[in-house]
Formats: sequence, structure tokens, C-alpha cells
Amino acid sequence: MLLLFLASCSRSPEALRTGDLVFVGIPMTYTIGDDSMADAIGAATGGDSLNIIHTAIAEVSADSVWIIDATLRRGVDRHPLDTFLCDFTLKDGSLPRFIVMRLKDDTQAREYVENAKRYLGLKYNNAFIPCDTAKYCTELVRDSYIHSDGSHIFRQVPMNFKAPDGTMPRYWEELFAILGTDVPQDEPGTNPNQIMHEAALERVDIDITAGR
Repeated sequence: MLLLFLASCSRSPEALRTGDLVFVGIPMTYTIGDDSMADAIGAATGGDSLNIIHTAIAEVSADSVWIIDATLRRGVDRHPLDTFLCDFTLKDGSLPRFIVMRLKDDTQAREYVENAKRYLGLKYNNAFIPCDTAKYCTELVRDSYIHSDGSHIFRQVPMNFKAPDGTMPRYWEELFAILGTDVPQDEPGTNPNQIMHEAALERVDIDITAGR
């Protein structure tokens, strides 16, 4: 029994794997900026204690960790983990909460990451309507994580842009007015909070900021 205890205590901590998904969460009480997209996403899709505002894909290559994601700033891009952490540093200099989720069956994970690379260079899909020339963060994930028969691992749900009190944040009203279209309320889509709770995923205890 003592040997078993010592062996369990000496296990190496979990490390990121290719295909892991990194979710960005900010406290419910934190405001990123006036009328920001992140605040609007958080208001519409936040969890019980965190607003889950973003989803990214991890790729581990030798001793390097890369992130593939879709953001307003970079579009669909592949960049080092440190760049990702800098991009999501909050205005007070602190870091948000990073939650790592892993496919329960990750045998095809590398293929899913290669699928994601096909979309590199596309613009960010700020209309949140399915598009071949642009992707938003969880749209990129859903379209990359597909079975060999073309079916998706992650489902779509009716999109919600409203705040918990039922009102439409001004950010969305102004954005879609500029785009010349209605807010796609209840249209099929994905969001970070929904993807994080998909049955195909399980949480792994990893601190991606360790050693920074």
C-alpha cells in the first residue's frame, strides 16, 4: 500500500495534448470594456460563476505549444501559447481563468487539429452565421472536430444574444445594424459555454500559465 501511495504521489502533472480545448473564463463581475464583444458574449452565455468568452485549440509540437483559434484581432490564426496568453491578459494586467477540456476519445485529435489548419487565414465571422470564408471561435472548433463520415462531434444549439434579464446588449444591436442584418437570435450555432459542457469532453487539471 505504501508503494502504491508513493507511486501515485510521484506522478507527473497533466500536460497539454494536441487537440485539447482551452476555454477562457472571466469573473461574472468583471467588465472587459465598454460595449465589448467579450462582455456581450459573457452576458449571453456565461456560466454560474464565470463568463466563458472564448474557445481555442491546442497543438503540442516537440517542446512547443501552439494555439489555433479565431479572434477579431487575428482572424483564424496559429500562434505560440505565450501570444495567446498576452492576447487575453485583462486590462488590470491579470490573466483570466483558463480551463482545459479533453476529448474522452482523443485518438483522432491530431486529425481534428489538421482540419483546423485548413481554415488558417480566414477572417473572423462577426456575423455568427455559417460561412465558408470566415469563422468565429466555436464555429472553427465544431467544423474541425468531425468524424470520418463528416458528422460533427459537437452539436449546434439555438444561439442566444440576450442578457440574463432578456434585454439585447447594445453591442449586438449596433454590430448587426452595421452589418445590415437582424441579430440572429435563436438561429443554430455554438458558443463557448455550451461547447465546454458537451458530453464528449472531460476536464483535465492543467495550468497553462505555469512557468510564465
